[in-house]
Amino acid sequence: MVFHSINPANGEKVASYDEIGREAVQGILEQCHAAQKRWRKTTFAERARSMHAVHALLLANKKAYAALMTEEMGKIYPQGIAEVEKCALVCRYYADNAERFLASEDVATEAHHSFVAFKPLGVVLAVMPWNFPLWQVFRFAAPTLMAGNGALLKHASNVFGCALLIERIFREAGFPEHLFRSLVIGRSQTTEVIHNALVAAITITSSVDAGRAVAAEAGKALKKCVLELGGSDSFIVLEDADVERAVEVGITSRFQNSGQSCIAAKRFIIVEAVYERFERHFVEKASRLTMGDPMSEGVDIGPLARIDLRDELHDQVRRSVGAGARLLMGGEVPAGPGAFYPATVLADVTKGMAAWSEELFGPVATLIRVRDEKEAIEVANDTEFGLGGAVWTRDLARGERIAAAEIESGAAFVNDMSKSDPRMPFGGIRHSGYGRELSIFGIREFVNVHSVWVRKT
Repeated sequence: MVFHSINPANGEKVASYDEIGREAVQGILEQCHAAQKRWRKTTFAERARSMHAVHALLLANKKAYAALMTEEMGKIYPQGIAEVEKCALVCRYYADNAERFLASEDVATEAHHSFVAFKPLGVVLAVMPWNFPLWQVFRFAAPTLMAGNGALLKHASNVFGCALLIERIFREAGFPEHLFRSLVIGRSQTTEVIHNALVAAITITSSVDAGRAVAAEAGKALKKCVLELGGSDSFIVLEDADVERAVEVGITSRFQNSGQSCIAAKRFIIVEAVYERFERHFVEKASRLTMGDPMSEGVDIGPLARIDLRDELHDQVRRSVGAGARLLMGGEVPAGPGAFYPATVLADVTKGMAAWSEELFGPVATLIRVRDEKEAIEVANDTEFGLGGAVWTRDLARGERIAAAEIESGAAFVNDMSKSDPRMPFGGIRHSGYGRELSIFGIREFVNVHSVWVRKT
């Protein structure tokens, strides 16, 4: 099989990659496994030196790395720069904190000495998506490698150039050869790798259907699995919110990365007391967004990553409008090459519509009018997903109560947009997956929590 990387802005082929054969895959797994056996015996200080070198490489070459993301999946170039910088941040964070996060913990028992140690599991396979082709990988790889594991990457086939770049970065930074490897393979070989005895655990960031498939195979193989899947995050605006600020942040949350983010605000749930004002300001600001070449200055929305994804999004919009949603702006496929789709806003969205129940993975915002706080919370939780959410109110105690006790998701934000941060755990519930990435919880996902009991003879 041959995989093609297509520039989604103009439809031109960037590169082609031949799928490697089964013997080559087995050889890579054996090399990675052998490298991990040696790596697990290194000190945290030794690991941190290499991870700090990755941090330096990322910052020194961020323009070139961002340009590759733009070419392969259409990311707006300045947003690519920011993504590389965030990758550098997570590398530095785990280089500085891994030893503390994985320090043995004494437990008071009747033994002479009893404690819990955190030991590496082995080789971890990551199945990663195209929407943040560097960040998704580094937020997995930094804690995984600092914990003493090895790493295999099966990236999305349209960003294999980014996959091979990441492998090269780790090698150039001084990590042992073969400790981090990228696999240019398709779905059937990925399933075989999951079942390979040299693979200890799996993590996947992808769609719900892909997550189900990987989790099923991991279950058959009795291997630990972390899933970070889709999302349809709520963005609640209460009657006492700073509406203008909520609109400004909401525009960023919905339309950054051309709307292709699992944790983007997708359902704007506005109480009727401020609904008209929010809708007016939101459409006004969204109409100022510029769609165009992602390498050009001043562009806010680039192409979607693939034509089929653009067409799927347009179908969701058409079905929603056909069911009674009001199209405030956008909603038309532009003429010309590329996988472009304009900033689109839907209002009068009600239960049963695609825009209510399905994840819209592109620059489409859904506005939902509710009576009050109670109904806003009910609508926010009326979803199969549970990744993130936000609530806007000037009453911080009220906002904290709603975020902590009422919103059913892996994360909730007050007067801010949902986002990932190395210092906080990231992940979801329900169809958004299970397990956590980032923070102390992320690095402890792929370790053996090892109890040790010592009694005097």
